[in-house]
Amino acid sequence: MKFKVLQDNLRKILWNRIDAGELTGLRLAQQTGFKQAHISNFLNRKRGFSLEGMDKVLQVQHLSVLDLLDPVEINKRASILPPSGDEFENVLLTDPITAATEPLIVSMHVKEILKFKKSFLHKLRAEPDSDRSAWHRFVLIKLDPRDALAMFPRLAPGATLLIDRHYTSLKPYRKGELNLYAVLKNDNCTVRYVEASGNLLLLRPHNPSTPLETMPLEGKSPANYLVGRICSISVEA
Repeated sequence: MKFKVLQDNLRKILWNRIDAGELTGLRLAQQTGFKQAHISNFLNRKRGFSLEGMDKVLQVQHLSVLDLLDPVEINKRASILPPSGDEFENVLLTDPITAATEPLIVSMHVKEILKFKKSFLHKLRAEPDSDRSAWHRFVLIKLDPRDALAMFPRLAPGATLLIDRHYTSLKPYRKGELNLYAVLKNDNCTVRYVEASGNLLLLRPHNPSTPLETMPLEGKSPANYLVGRICSISVEA
């Protein structure tokens, strides 16, 4: 939010107090030590306050910067992960690129909130090859139609995928099985089996008619590209 918008919101608050008979321009001038003409010019949009002037007005009117912010804007940018007091944990469904790049999922990117048993989530083993301690661990995405084709019949169109973003290692979760990962590729998120080969990351489809894709690691760790391990798949009946 721009400084000008904050000043405009302060004007609105002051005018509301003046209209309600709680304040006058003269009284505000006395409280702040500013000239009455200076206060009048601010209220009538003829000039603005400096940062110091804003601080002084906020102080004498018992306001904070939070009072000047648009509640809708705050809500859009607030991280939401509602606490759950029962046996279920709330998990946020978001779009794939947000799941791939945002440590905390803010409300403007939340499509739905689904519940998973805490006992199931807590028994899942994390395997971080990068520091994800500040990231929401579990997020949900809907499978992209192109990925559904590439991963058919393992994954079906419309599947909802639970991603463990604290599993960024290529170490097999179960012996003898390939892990299924969400992968950051070309500023997008794709779902594949993943292996490392030299300086390449191999993105292997399940459908044999879909070609194998490769990504150069460019000296980076595979963890830089792994969004997380797919640890649960559900399809609406």
